[in-house]
Amino acid sequence: MIAWNTLGGFFDVAAKRNQLTEFEGRMTQPGFWDRQSEAQSIVTAVSGLKAVLEPFARVSSRVEDFCVMGEIATEEGAGSSMLAEAEHAWPALEADLEKVEMTSFLSGKFDRKNAIFSIHAGSGGTESCDWTDMLFRMFTRYFQRRGWTFDVLDIQPGDEAGLKSVSMIVTGECAYGYCKSERGVHRLVRISPFDANKRRHTSFSAVDVLAEIDDDIVVDIKEEDLRVDTYRSSGAGGQYVNRTDSAVRITHLPSGVIVASQQERSQHKNRAQAMKVLRAKLYELEEEKKRKEQASSGAEKKDNEWGSQIRSYVLQPYQMVKDLRTGIETSDTAGVLDGELDRFTEAYLRQGCPGIQ
Repeated sequence: MIAWNTLGGFFDVAAKRNQLTEFEGRMTQPGFWDRQSEAQSIVTAVSGLKAVLEPFARVSSRVEDFCVMGEIATEEGAGSSMLAEAEHAWPALEADLEKVEMTSFLSGKFDRKNAIFSIHAGSGGTESCDWTDMLFRMFTRYFQRRGWTFDVLDIQPGDEAGLKSVSMIVTGECAYGYCKSERGVHRLVRISPFDANKRRHTSFSAVDVLAEIDDDIVVDIKEEDLRVDTYRSSGAGGQYVNRTDSAVRITHLPSGVIVASQQERSQHKNRAQAMKVLRAKLYELEEEKKRKEQASSGAEKKDNEWGSQIRSYVLQPYQMVKDLRTGIETSDTAGVLDGELDRFTEAYLRQGCPGIQ
């Protein structure tokens, strides 16, 4: 029962229940929807609270039943059929406890939202473009392992190999909550397949993650501040994008933010997707102005170069993947590059909770 006792310390259940009751009461009051922004924030908070409390209540009931089984087994002594039943039930209960534990860490404002996920090649030329392509495969395998779906919005192939950049929308339960742990620079050390002398090279690629925000959140975007360009879709292959003449690139002139979408065959739909990403980027920029530091929203954004990485992937002269924020490391580089990232994302989420090691 150590896991359950530990879980109880992760959040104040009574306080969250009182908060849920308060919010639900406010939602029933006349005129609740008169102020859309405030109402939407309360609805989002209610959804987040229920996502934590409802699984907690279900598992709590199962824990109580398990405790009763343990008491009966103790009274019956060795050979108790109840003991055998308890031993059989424990693995599934332990797995559900771990799920509730992780859910308790995903209580941020946007943690349950979809994610806008981008990868950009850094210094290193063709090497970094190839590394960006490797990361694209790694992350899409991770999304698939979690049962999420992803749609590529924009993809730019490298001049000789790999990808200069790729952006996508990741759809799934708590996609942003988990994906935010990957925001930062990823560093690769390996024997270069592009170097005839077989020397070791270091490559960098940067990952950026934004939450897909609701339409009810107001972001002031003036039409005259936008430059809209259309172009022919291009990419690494038909499995990534549609090759049509409907791609859209939007530049927000005051901020210099550039977004693009070439996923859809319809120019109108691509513009709508690009505007969705632009809203998320501008919202994040505005939020950054209000924060003195980045700690509340995830990893700091850093330059895409040496010394600023969050994780190192060393393939030569030894095999090791190490997260420089949490200290988690593994020699199973093949598994990690195949999308086995849970050990890193979960450690990052745990580290973000006071008192959790």
